[in-house]
Amino acid sequence: MRDPFVPRILSRVAGRIGARVELEPEFGFAGRILFASGRTHVFRSNNLNINRAGAVAVCEDKGYTSFFLRTAGFRVPRELNFFADRLARNLPAGSRRSIEDACRFAESIGYPVIVKPNRGSLGDLVAAASNAAELGAVAQAILAKYSVGLVQEYVAGNDYRIVVLGGEIISAYQRVHLFVVGDGLSTIDQLLEQKRAKLPTVGRPNSEISPQDFRIDGVLRRAGLTRQSVLPAGTRQRLLDNANLSTGGDAIDITPDLHPSVADLAIRASACIGVHLCGVDVMCADATQPSPDYVIIELNGAPGLDNYASLGAAQQERVDQLYEKVLRFLETHA
Repeated sequence: MRDPFVPRILSRVAGRIGARVELEPEFGFAGRILFASGRTHVFRSNNLNINRAGAVAVCEDKGYTSFFLRTAGFRVPRELNFFADRLARNLPAGSRRSIEDACRFAESIGYPVIVKPNRGSLGDLVAAASNAAELGAVAQAILAKYSVGLVQEYVAGNDYRIVVLGGEIISAYQRVHLFVVGDGLSTIDQLLEQKRAKLPTVGRPNSEISPQDFRIDGVLRRAGLTRQSVLPAGTRQRLLDNANLSTGGDAIDITPDLHPSVADLAIRASACIGVHLCGVDVMCADATQPSPDYVIIELNGAPGLDNYASLGAAQQERVDQLYEKVLRFLETHA
């Protein structure tokens, strides 16, 4: 079970605006905000109902998000949805796309490609594929859990998460893939376990790293390595294709240095979908510089900030200020 991060922060900062929070006592994930004005607002975990349901539903569907952003003039990856048989049989004949169709699309745009669930979060089952066999293996895993998958153009660059609230940038950070650094003695599996054991010491649950994740084997295989390989001292090896903090990635705070053009891009993208609170995921060479090469990968209508807050006191205070602004918004809009 993940930590009730948002409820704890709301409880801590509510007093700043004269409000208080009542949490369900057993698990602490659901609560009610009682404002000084007499208004109340219920919530569960990080679902604060600050965004309209329709906008959230679009954000949760990566294909829909790309469609609306593309038609508004934003750059997004080329992509194609494919469907599990249980869903495809209920679709019009011309829309019943299979894993084979996904492979043909990948061939047409060129490997490598990214394969991911069309819905879902926290980097679940997101992986790169260098050929049809790899694509098929990941796609089968996705369709065993989800009804719709997405094969997406691979976009080179650095991965950034930019959090927007009400047309204002709250935080921006570069997301770094899960990696280990060799010591000349330990196997990659041992290094991974060492990194996993350290997460709680920085306020992150070790469950974020799954040592058995099959995607790790694919990344190592492409690098000519195995879990039993011993890396030379100082050698850094990436272990996952996605850079989500929720799967053990790291963050580099760039909030003070975010370039105004990239900030404007994120604000306009969130406004395009109509979300007040939004995490905009951008790939580009450097978000601290003008970035004409940007591509928007997806939007998140309920961005998690627990890992960002673990970076240090400045980041924790920035997150506290965000949720203070959320409370003020809810007080007048609840």
